[in-house]
Amino acid sequence: MSKTETIKSQCKQLKLSAIADNLDDMVRNAQDHQVTFLDFVNMLMQQEINHRMEKDKQRRQKNARLPLDFNLDLYDHSFSNGIGKQQLAQLRELGWLEQNFNVILMGPSGTGKTYIAAGLCFDAVEQGYRAYFKSMEDLIGILRKKDITRTAAAEYKRILKSHLLVIDDIMMFPVNQEDAVTFFNLINELHDKTSVIITTNKSPKQWTEVLKDTVLTTALLDRILYRCEVIKLEGNSYRMENRQTIFKKDENLD
Repeated sequence: MSKTETIKSQCKQLKLSAIADNLDDMVRNAQDHQVTFLDFVNMLMQQEINHRMEKDKQRRQKNARLPLDFNLDLYDHSFSNGIGKQQLAQLRELGWLEQNFNVILMGPSGTGKTYIAAGLCFDAVEQGYRAYFKSMEDLIGILRKKDITRTAAAEYKRILKSHLLVIDDIMMFPVNQEDAVTFFNLINELHDKTSVIITTNKSPKQWTEVLKDTVLTTALLDRILYRCEVIKLEGNSYRMENRQTIFKKDENLD
């Protein structure tokens, strides 16, 4: 076995896969450019660091479970819904995330709540944060099963360690008392440690109608609204205004 192959084998034992995979090219590059020993070692280490950072980002993107549309670089600013270009840009800077602020996106269906929330979640992942996107229904399912299945338990632990949790369509459907209490316990656990983005078509005052518990709703809102930006979206549905059809338009028809 050559020295190169021996080093590759050692790298694999040490789980330095990027160095092992790129060693031949890096050795040739070092020889061609007469790189010093220290610079060569630095190149090897940086290669491994870059590889691990990319793998970590890919893992966080997968775990985030984002919907199909989330790229805010493609956001249609011509669509008037109550949030301006400058305001969205400020949200994308994520300064509020550093301060453990929450964001509530409130408005009718089709005004961009989910798109914006998912986009901010994606931006957070890109910047190195642990961020997760969950519908209220998915989250309730995890809370119900966290003490029963390994998958739900693992999801729950990831949420507790997250920097950002997006809860989509909160309070859209009725929540029974047991689920409401479990949900409150989660929000209480995340309070002042994890930022939360909430999308909803109901005002906070209407949450009582869904939870059917004034005391619990008040305690829940107390924690969410303590450090929170409430953004009210309005206007017609973007989907309805840009509705697509399977039929081609025939200009020759009357």
